[in-house]
Amino acid sequence: MELFYFIIQQTWMFVIPLMIVALAGLFSERSGVINIALEGIMLIGALFGVSYLHLFGDAFSPQLNLIIALIIAGVSGMLFSLLHAFASIHMKADQTISGTALNIFAPAFCVFFGRLILGTQQISFDNLFRIESVPILGDIPFIGPMFFQNTYITTFIGIAILFVSYVLLYKTKFGLRLRACGELPQAADSAGISVYKMRYAGVLISGLLAGLGGIILVVPTSTIFNATVAGYGFLALAVLIFGQWKPFKIFFAALFFGFMKTIAATSNAIPFLVALGIPSVVYKIVPYIATLIVLAFVSKNSAAPRAEGEPFDKGKR
Repeated sequence: MELFYFIIQQTWMFVIPLMIVALAGLFSERSGVINIALEGIMLIGALFGVSYLHLFGDAFSPQLNLIIALIIAGVSGMLFSLLHAFASIHMKADQTISGTALNIFAPAFCVFFGRLILGTQQISFDNLFRIESVPILGDIPFIGPMFFQNTYITTFIGIAILFVSYVLLYKTKFGLRLRACGELPQAADSAGISVYKMRYAGVLISGLLAGLGGIILVVPTSTIFNATVAGYGFLALAVLIFGQWKPFKIFFAALFFGFMKTIAATSNAIPFLVALGIPSVVYKIVPYIATLIVLAFVSKNSAAPRAEGEPFDKGKR
């Protein structure tokens, strides 16, 4: 049972950031803007969040410090995503090229910032944020060890973001307008909705969540940020497509890919897999092979927003 609990606990560490970043892509694409830049935004969020922990890691209690780092990461992601929003919405640039440019810029900026400001490319921090057991909840038989032991506050924040995203998209006027701009922007404009403002809102929310996802990935899995998030932004795009642009389907898609990543990362600690004698590198490429296979089947029935990737011209009918 200890091994089972260990795998479940490790799985949450991969699922939560993957789900949050996929939800980031959801908000942007539901507004009609393709956000290929998720990887780059994750890097910027992780950079500034981890930099805060590196410089001020003992300023407050560990959990308060982590919350402050999350806020910094989210705001950084929003500001960085403004570049993509301006290029895509106002300048009507090709959204794929704009996002790719940010993905190229982000790792180089992380290295430059680390060496110039902090004197090192590898930004270290003390990981004091693990919660050994949540009071009362951690003592519940079976459920406690799976969800409330050896966990992080970011897990519960991620679950909260999932439910808030669903309510925001499907139970509010804002969500209805956002989805309308991604499906029929001309009709939305005719109804008096500012398509430009809604698309800016979608991209900014996307930047906020992707920035959060960057630091939420780094903190539980490492004590060093080395200008990489291991392709998680691109994997999140696969989760978004697999989840058919719907919040709870995205959650289950993230569970699948997160479990695959967990097996890849912990294969050396699972006796059954060790006994098979398969090189660990094979397990590490399995999540990406699974991504290609899943996309090959799912993409045929894609439910992407109809106006996704199309620049909006207010004067055009």
